Amino acid sequence: MKGATVGRAVLLGLAMLGCASAHALKIDPLEEATPEQVGISPKRLAALGNLFNKEVRSGYMRGAVLLIARRGKFVYQLAVGMQDATGRLYEDTLFRLYSMTVPLVTVGALKLVEDGKLRLADPVGRYLPEFGSMTVSVAWQAANGAVSYETLPAERPITVLDLLRQTSGMVYGESTDNQVVKDSYEQAGLYVKDVGYALGAMTAAEQTLRLANLPLAYPPGSTWSPGLSSEVLGRVIEAVSKKRLAEFMEDRVFGPLKMKDTAFWVQRRKQGRIAEPLEVDSATGRPYQTFDVTNEEPTIVSAGMGGISTAGDYLRFCQMLLGGGTLEEEKDTTRILRRETVQLMASDQLGAGILQPVPPGELMLGVPGYTYGLGLAVRKADTIAGVPGSAGELMWVGEAGSFFWVDPRRQLAVVMLTHAPRARGVELRKLVKQIVQQSLSD
Repeated sequence: MKGATVGRAVLLGLAMLGCASAHALKIDPLEEATPEQVGISPKRLAALGNLFNKEVRSGYMRGAVLLIARRGKFVYQLAVGMQDATGRLYEDTLFRLYSMTVPLVTVGALKLVEDGKLRLADPVGRYLPEFGSMTVSVAWQAANGAVSYETLPAERPITVLDLLRQTSGMVYGESTDNQVVKDSYEQAGLYVKDVGYALGAMTAAEQTLRLANLPLAYPPGSTWSPGLSSEVLGRVIEAVSKKRLAEFMEDRVFGPLKMKDTAFWVQRRKQGRIAEPLEVDSATGRPYQTFDVTNEEPTIVSAGMGGISTAGDYLRFCQMLLGGGTLEEEKDTTRILRRETVQLMASDQLGAGILQPVPPGELMLGVPGYTYGLGLAVRKADTIAGVPGSAGELMWVGEAGSFFWVDPRRQLAVVMLTHAPRARGVELRKLVKQIVQQSLSD
């Protein structure tokens, strides 16, 4: 779909409020319907336009796109603000996904599990020998309060399951309080102070080789902490498939789902559709850091943060999850995963025995009530969480404020893509979720 021909639902230079229409953007294979036809109140949804209008006017973000589908029908779209400093934002604008790349790559890895080429219980060292023997940095606090560190051999290897559920002990340099780990990541070029995770000029093989020689922040399998697990998972996929990650994902996930604008870089002919954040992060006062998506042969393809997509493409992915691994089209049915595999993704993989310094719900929405499955968060119950929703709903977020959730019980899929400061992103996601859930009339 071309930005010049897609129906517009935009806030043009803040002159008018973004509007919602099911008829401006075609999301194959979804039929179009009005919100009322699927049990959604358009009057309550109108609060979304007011919210995003305020966010853009307040300088928290440059723009955002939000799409909603229910009962297999596409019912609502909102495109608000500007794509960059000079261009309008449209429904087919391309956004950096950041951590919303993780569920996509997780599905890719699970394809290999279903092929019998990868096993969840296998040590990562079976596929990447450099991870055969790992160490852990352990902090000790003396009676006088002084903290010292000791590096000890890991009691067990990192498994493929650890990579998928983020319990490998490999973290982000900016997220750990372990100074030894933080310093080692910085020295290895995996972390830049006051910037965060560094893609750098290294290849994926160089990245994982450096990481394998650094101490873990936690013993494998002991602690949930999102970090560089997904980068290593991407290398495992490459080792098993004998393909570069971008090629594998196109062949096995993006292509079959017809996610025609989803990739790890933007082709030249599409580069006029790339969303850019505001120049300055309003939360920190520092320049907003992004990574270049225009190099068609990037040195490294990041499995944890490197994806680029449109809201429409990501909605197709969400519909596949709602369909138990299958995307139903008018003349075709595309099965990506078996229903049992999707159920495994959507199950609690942390239980009571794995520590959660910052639980998934707190990380995403600032609320309790969520655990982690494989590559995404899972709501544990209707109650407890500080936002409305249903047990079993699946959700994940991106560093720039984007997020999605699918609710199998309510047959609801919502995708929001934007670039916003991290702290504001938590509050915005909470508000969007509350508005959408309260718009459901049945």
